[in-house]
Amino acid sequence: MSTREQVAVESGSTFVTPDMQAAVGTRILRRVSYPVTASDIRRWAIAVYWPQPPPQRYLDEDVAPAEFNPFAWAVADQKRHPASEGVEGNDPDRTEKQIGVAGPGLKFQLNGGISEDYGVPVRSGDVITSESSLAGYTERDGRLGRMLLSTTEDVWRNQGGELVKRSRFTLIRY
Repeated sequence: MSTREQVAVESGSTFVTPDMQAAVGTRILRRVSYPVTASDIRRWAIAVYWPQPPPQRYLDEDVAPAEFNPFAWAVADQKRHPASEGVEGNDPDRTEKQIGVAGPGLKFQLNGGISEDYGVPVRSGDVITSESSLAGYTERDGRLGRMLLSTTEDVWRNQGGELVKRSRFTLIRY
């Protein structure tokens, strides 16, 4: 356990600094898809259901399977937070560094899970906008000491502003 971790646990204080708390809600990434085509939907369905044939509706209609990802092949437009340039992918402070805030300085991290809620389906002709932001922090005590749980939310909307999907990613650090 680092000195900072030890002090936080012993004092009952938090890993979440005022700057980290103030950054909740900050957008990390915004992506815009190319218009979805019927061919994109067919190819995705064939890949997802392989080696079985996909349901006929994904071959004949313009509605994509729920797990369809319009960003899988290419992105028409992408804007990262300016601070995210050069941030390493496995850095436990990556979440904060991407938005220009000092992280808690913890050493270890693991995936705490993903939850998804679905809205309207993606249809041929849709342009999907994805906005990822820092959704919040919680803390818990575990066998190895105090843990910081960071949540990032990714919201997809179609060109009409309708919710397509909301994903919440939890990162556990200690």
